[in-house]
Amino acid sequence: MNNMKKIIKIAAGLFLSALMLLSVVSCNQTPVTQDQPESEKELEPMKDPIDDNYRTFYQVFVGSFSDGNGDGIGDLRGLINRIDYLNDGNINSGKSLGVQGIWLSPIFSSPSYHKYDASNYYKVDWRFGEEKDLVELANICEERNIKLIMDLAINHTSNQHAWFQQFKEARMNGDTENKYYDYYSCVTSEEKQGGIQYQKIAGVDFWFECNFDGAMPELNFDNPEVREEMLNVARYYLDLGIDGFRFDAVKYIYYGNTAKSVEFWEWYMDELRKDYPDIYCVGECWSGETEILEYYSAMNCFNFAMSQAEGVVATAARGNTNIAQYLNYIDSFQAKVLEKNPDGMVMPFLSNHDMDRIAGAFVTENNMRMAANLYLLSPGSPVIYYGEEIGMRGSRGSESTDANRRLAMLWGDDDIIRDPVGSTYPAKNQIKTTVADQLEDENSLYNYYCKLIAIRHKYPAIARGDYNPVTTGEKNVGGFVIEYNNEKLILFHNTSTKSISIDLSKCKDLDGYSFSQICDSIGVGNAKLEGTILTIEGQTSVLVK
Repeated sequence: MNNMKKIIKIAAGLFLSALMLLSVVSCNQTPVTQDQPESEKELEPMKDPIDDNYRTFYQVFVGSFSDGNGDGIGDLRGLINRIDYLNDGNINSGKSLGVQGIWLSPIFSSPSYHKYDASNYYKVDWRFGEEKDLVELANICEERNIKLIMDLAINHTSNQHAWFQQFKEARMNGDTENKYYDYYSCVTSEEKQGGIQYQKIAGVDFWFECNFDGAMPELNFDNPEVREEMLNVARYYLDLGIDGFRFDAVKYIYYGNTAKSVEFWEWYMDELRKDYPDIYCVGECWSGETEILEYYSAMNCFNFAMSQAEGVVATAARGNTNIAQYLNYIDSFQAKVLEKNPDGMVMPFLSNHDMDRIAGAFVTENNMRMAANLYLLSPGSPVIYYGEEIGMRGSRGSESTDANRRLAMLWGDDDIIRDPVGSTYPAKNQIKTTVADQLEDENSLYNYYCKLIAIRHKYPAIARGDYNPVTTGEKNVGGFVIEYNNEKLILFHNTSTKSISIDLSKCKDLDGYSFSQICDSIGVGNAKLEGTILTIEGQTSVLVK
């Protein structure tokens, strides 16, 4: 880290310390619960001051989010029109979701509805708009201190890409002088490896690698020209004002060879950081914890163990297991991330475009609220999948299409956004409310998310602190001591449906601590602190100073 970056980092730390002190002062002056929204009025409205990457992100599947031109397909103009819904530029307005980052699904020219198979990396797909729309969105995000990242799949392209057409022609003609002859991973029959998918090039003994689909050939990153080209793609969009990328399928650069793939990403990120030191990147390594951690030497990675119906969060939120399992996992994984990379952060989420929507994992909406507490009140940089905040449903079921997981956002106004091609999800299984409905209902899931995100932002320690588990002797009540910049905050969750009282003086993990007041609580119920006795109503979380 150069001297200027050190100065910036120190200044940021001092600023956040000051912000934390303000929170502590307000905490000690006015203890609040969910029933006491007056506390939210203590600070004057202001723009978001956070200048680091500990942000709450929102994933937008562009083609399904909002239609800006009336053709039924989501586009960049639609997203621009909806930006106030996500972040109105004022962290204390209470009139927007309050996210601090937006992740766009791929927007490159592509023959598919999902755009993960680019046919031209340097062109915005005509269905989504034009480059000027992307620049306008980037400028709006910069004004509102929103990090804007793009989904970038560099391991494969579409088979309709001009590079692949040249490659295939060169292989069929034996033209080794053609620049594109070695642009894609290609072997003979004898060189094929088990576990890797291939497709034959007609008329010759050459097989190109295609691990996802025959229409998605894998690029050859042993070719220096391919490496440089994919650096240029990233640079092109960074120069337009994009803040970084979500890299799709990072382990498929050299599929089956983790060490070689990690080495590539270390090189790739080092090259980008030379000119763009503040770039924000996260990788998708859909794998076990051991392999995910390997990529932390290059970038942060999504935490898959916390996601999906049987993940750490959903399991805890249902209240059927001991909350200690959740507490120990957070403690353990955060420690492993920091050991691998001292600047690394956890990237929790509940579901994304490749998974069944998380709302379907719960019998009641209250379980959904508890799950939101567990991952949005946790360290790092969480990601909300569009529609999660209103409880949208969508699953593959017995079908074989991910389109059922990427359904049109339920705005409830004059937006004519349609479900993607191939979707078959039964309308009877979808929620009956819309964004418009939930905006008007102060007790809606959407408004709950707004309050929860506001609490996360109010206390910088939640995202940035070191978490140390606190067990209470109760199966469903536990939490953490969160330490950040010499301040300590105590977070408790009650995942049961009943009110539970605990004597904090008898918690061995809290030896040496004294307790003043409740700072905030959010959930189905409320909380109160009388001396050392903390009572938390069911499916509720509480912050204690």
